[in-house]
Order: sequence, then structure tokens, then C-alpha cells
Amino acid sequence: MLTRVRAAAGDGWASPYLKRLIWPLAVLVLLIVVNVAITGFDFLVPGVQDGRLNGAFVNILRRSAPLLVIALGMTLVIATKGIDLSVGAVYAIGAAIACQWISGPNENALGTVLIAVAAALAVAAVIGAWNGTMVAAFGIQPIVATLILMIAGRGIAQLITGGQIPDVNDTSPFVELGRGAILTIPVPIVIAAAVLAAFAVLTRRTALGLLLESVGGNPEASRLAGIRAKGITILVYLVCGLCAGLAGIIGAANLGSADANNGGLWIELDAILAVVIGGTALIGGRFFLLGTTIGVVIIGTLEVTIINVGLSSQWQFTAKAIVVLAVALLQSPEFRAFTLQPFRRRTPAAAVQEAAK
Repeated sequence: MLTRVRAAAGDGWASPYLKRLIWPLAVLVLLIVVNVAITGFDFLVPGVQDGRLNGAFVNILRRSAPLLVIALGMTLVIATKGIDLSVGAVYAIGAAIACQWISGPNENALGTVLIAVAAALAVAAVIGAWNGTMVAAFGIQPIVATLILMIAGRGIAQLITGGQIPDVNDTSPFVELGRGAILTIPVPIVIAAAVLAAFAVLTRRTALGLLLESVGGNPEASRLAGIRAKGITILVYLVCGLCAGLAGIIGAANLGSADANNGGLWIELDAILAVVIGGTALIGGRFFLLGTTIGVVIIGTLEVTIINVGLSSQWQFTAKAIVVLAVALLQSPEFRAFTLQPFRRRTPAAAVQEAAK
């Protein structure tokens, strides 16, 4: 039974669904080649500095870790034909709670840090569950339900911090979540990899992935089949909120502060872009965690590429739009058939059909 579930969920490298990863990978390789041509192989080859891996590509992965954590949660939401526009605000709320709780006389105490992180994650999970309840229980459109918290969330974060930017001492264990290393690997990369591995196991080694795709593909049929679609919808929004809070903690730990106004600003758009680049359709159904990961790395590499080729930062949004358009067109069978049609050799049957028109 489990084998059939995994096959239906698109598990395994031989799956035809994973062929959609070819074009995102090709775009990523192209960006890497461009950077290597400009900066040399030092772009890819990491070094060790202060007991931590360092280098251009490693820094891209480290800076992209919060986005990857959010994008993975967003992938599950989109798989159920939903969307979460509030993740940037939840990012700011999680960072605000953690830093506001830690900043004080006991900020170097490990217990204080653990309680602050747990509180931030708990609030983020509650916000995610609220979004899911609004969508599943009350039938509010996902874009409307999450837009409410997208607007109000930063105001909540400002209320938590009192309109200030709370700072955390560099000696606090909290900053290790953003600047530390485990066996020379930056902690943000370790956390993002752990979240990816956990999601992969839960969605591809259990029936959860099939249930998510069933709810996203046809909610009514799923309900009639006995699947608790409402419960699954609430669960994925809860997980997405939890991921946003975790990303906010990582970002705040790296900076040593929480900016309610600018923390995680527009990160929801980058998360959606990464999911789309990775081959997951916004109409729900099939989803690709590995594709989302590739999409996140493409976005991070693209931002560095813009600087390396000498373009101004104003090109960033335009370049992202161009990359998304290119990958979407390359992934479209209709577009490939249209562009390759002049180069294809007509069969006798096709010639007969064309002559009969």
C-alpha cells in the first residue's frame, strides 16, 4: 500500500513528474557558470574562516535559508490550492517576540533564549492555524484571509516591540542560530536542511503527500472519499506559520535585532516565486519540495549575479520576473511544442490531416 502511495505522490528520481526539475536546474547551472566566468572558481569553492565554511556560494545558501524555510511551508499550502500572504508579517512577529523577550538582564542565559524561541514559534503556529481556520472552516478565500494578517501583522510586531528595534547582545546564545556553525556548516543551512528533510520524509514516505495532493486536486472528491480536507488545510497553514516564525528567528539571530517594519519585507513574494520556479502549480495538486529548494537557490544566486555583472540593485525585481517567465515557458509542454514545431518532421498522417483542412 505504501509503495502505491509513494508512486502516486511522485516519489523517486525515475518519476516523470520530476522531469519538471530539468529546466530550473538548467537555469541555476547557467547562473553559476556566469558567476564563475566573472569571479572565477572561488565562487563555488568554499574556505573555512573562524571555524565556519565561507565563500560566495556558501553565503548565498546561508542568506537563503530563511527564505527556503518559508518557501517549503508555502509549497504545502499551495499544494492544497491555497496561498499565504502573511508569512512576511509572521516573520516580523516571530523576530519581535524572540528579541523582545531576550533583550534584558538575562539575555545570555540559555533558558531565556529557549523560552523566547518557543514562545515565538508557538505564536507563529497559532497565527498559521488561525489562517487555516478562516479558510477551511469559514470558507474565506485564502488570499483574503491571509491578506488581513499581512496588513495587520507588522502593526502587531510594532506593538510587541513598542515601536523600537530591540537588540540582542552578541554574546547571547541566540545569535548562534544565525551566525554559528555545526561542524563548520553554518547553522541556518543546517536548520533549513533539517526542515527540508523532515518535510520530504513526511510527504514522500507517508500518505500525507498523497492526501495533500488529493485535497488540492479535488477537495470535494477528497471529502467524499473520507479525507478530512478541513483538518489538512488547517494543518498546512499552521505549518506554514511555524516556518515563517522560524525564519524570523533565524533572520533576527543573524542581525542581532528585530525590525518590525523591514524584517521579512516582501519575503512572501520571493517564497511564491520559488515555489512556482520549482514547478508547483498555483492551482494545487502536485508539489515539488526539491523544485522549491532549487527555486530558492536560483533567487539567491540571481541577486548576486546582478551585482557581479555590474547592474544596479533596481534590476533585481525585473530580473526575477524574467527568470520566472523563462522557467514557466520552458516548463510548458505547449510552449515547447509551439517553438519546436517548425523543426519537427511531419509524419504522413499529419501531412494527410493538414491537406484535408
